[in-house]
Amino acid sequence: MVQAVTVGWQVYELTKDPFSLGLIGLAEAIPSILTALVSGHIVDISDRKKILLSSYLLLFLCSFLLFFFSTNAIDLLNTQRVTYIYTVIFISGIARGFVMPSSFAFMAQLVPRELFSKAITWNITVWQIGAVLGPATGGLIYGFYGVSISYLTVVILIGTAIFAMLFVSKKPVPELSEHNTLSDRLAAGVKFVFKNKIILGTISLDLFAVLFGGTVAMLPVFASDILSTGPQGLGMLRAAPSIGAVFMALYLTRKPPLENAGRNLLFCIAGFGISIIVFAVSRNFYLSLLTLALSGMFDSVSVVIRQTIIQLKTPENMKGRVSAVNSIFIGSSNEIGAFESGLAAKLMGIVPSVIFGGVMTLIVVIIVAVSFPVIRKLKL
Repeated sequence: MVQAVTVGWQVYELTKDPFSLGLIGLAEAIPSILTALVSGHIVDISDRKKILLSSYLLLFLCSFLLFFFSTNAIDLLNTQRVTYIYTVIFISGIARGFVMPSSFAFMAQLVPRELFSKAITWNITVWQIGAVLGPATGGLIYGFYGVSISYLTVVILIGTAIFAMLFVSKKPVPELSEHNTLSDRLAAGVKFVFKNKIILGTISLDLFAVLFGGTVAMLPVFASDILSTGPQGLGMLRAAPSIGAVFMALYLTRKPPLENAGRNLLFCIAGFGISIIVFAVSRNFYLSLLTLALSGMFDSVSVVIRQTIIQLKTPENMKGRVSAVNSIFIGSSNEIGAFESGLAAKLMGIVPSVIFGGVMTLIVVIIVAVSFPVIRKLKL
């Protein structure tokens, strides 16, 4: 999260082009999508802890390279710095293609099945706390100490995460129930998702909501040109959705949203879209923070419901592949959504493009509610 704020502000500072922010998302999404199915297969037949550690080590290397490139150590970087940044983000996308399916599957081995819902909620809460502290910290460090110290902070934090991961116990590799060819095993995860109407409808809803409704990639433009808050304000804007998500996730640990899961999911995605529209037209910094916090609260509910559905309805020996398909739908939609936001901003202008995204999110909710009646009636 510190790195996301730093990269976004640095690239916009160098280019002053919102489309360049969209390209950051595309640079990360392409390798993540290309590796997703293969990574899911590897996760299902390998030591998941080892895959996670290897992925974190690659992310550590990428963060170190960003730090090195920010130090003006090479004269060539003065003219081609953005190209180097995109290259490193592309490499980090490969690592992220392995992180999501391996962490999702590994969690299922660490937590008893009857505690999945609460474990997922606490997991989201802790992650969102990092998502609150990360952008705020990144913005403050960038604003007061500069880009190099901001990247150095990322290197230290990821190094700490790797050290902590060493103390997590290994778990056995799940037994294979299939002895087909590699292509059959890769296709099995895709077929499972598309045959399961509940999983397909749920992740489709999140896919298009994130694709059209994401505003995070454009926040440097709002912070710089519309709200005039600088990198410190950008950090607060980036942290606002996660602040809302933390409060909601803490509430959900006491009252999980599973009794009328489908109805709650549809209402919250609609609320997310409305929040994005209000944010787009806001010219008050505090109102913008509030609407982003509300978007995080609505999003937190949908994440808990979606992850609980996938954990409960996926066989143990397919969790890696199904999570990989989910990462194509959801994980990469964040980055592709960033590219869509950058392209729309270039074609329509920054404010109309964000309003368009919020309206499209509401339209997606209506389409899914009509096309997947099983979602409307879903209870867990």
